[in-house]
Amino acid sequence: MSIEEAVKMLAMATQMFEDIGRLSMAAKHYKDIADIYEKEEDFGKAMEYYDKAADLYSGENIESTSNQCKLKVAQYAAQTKQYERATQIYQTVAKNSMNNNLLKYSVKGYLLNAGLCQICGKDIVAVQNAIESYQELDPTFSGTRECKFLQDLAASIDEMDVEKFTEVVKEFDSMIRLCH
Repeated sequence: MSIEEAVKMLAMATQMFEDIGRLSMAAKHYKDIADIYEKEEDFGKAMEYYDKAADLYSGENIESTSNQCKLKVAQYAAQTKQYERATQIYQTVAKNSMNNNLLKYSVKGYLLNAGLCQICGKDIVAVQNAIESYQELDPTFSGTRECKFLQDLAASIDEMDVEKFTEVVKEFDSMIRLCH
C-alpha cells in the first residue's frame, strides 16, 4: 500500500469517527497520519495533522497527548523557520502545564525553547520582554540555568559580542546538551 493510499484510508476512518462522535479515535488517526508525514519528512503536512490531533485531544480533555502533538507542531515550525508560531505554541503549552503536577517540571524546557525561537526572530526587545513574562508565568524560572542562558544570550546579542555568545552557548551545552 502506498503512503497516499494509507493516508486516504486513515482520513476516511478519521471522518467516520468524527461523524459518530468518537473524537479521541479520530485524533489518534490524525496523529497516525502526522506520523506518516513526519517519516516522509513532509513537515508541513505533519504539522497540519498534529495540529488537528491536538485540537481533538484537547476537546476530549486529553491534555497531555494534546500537548505532545502541539510540541511536534512547535518543533517543526521552528525547523521551518516559523519562529513566531513555534514561540506561541511553546508558551501556550508552558501555561497549560503550570497547574499540572506531572507536567510543571517540563515548563522550563518549553520556556527555553520559546525563548530560543524568540532569539531566532531577531527582535532583542521582544526577547527581553519574553524572558520577563516567563519569569512572571513561572516564578521558579528566574533561578534556572535556562533563564540565565536566555538572559546571557540576549545580552551577548544586544552587545554584538560573538565571543561572549560562543562562550555562553559552550557553557550551557557543557551542563545541558543542546543537541541530541
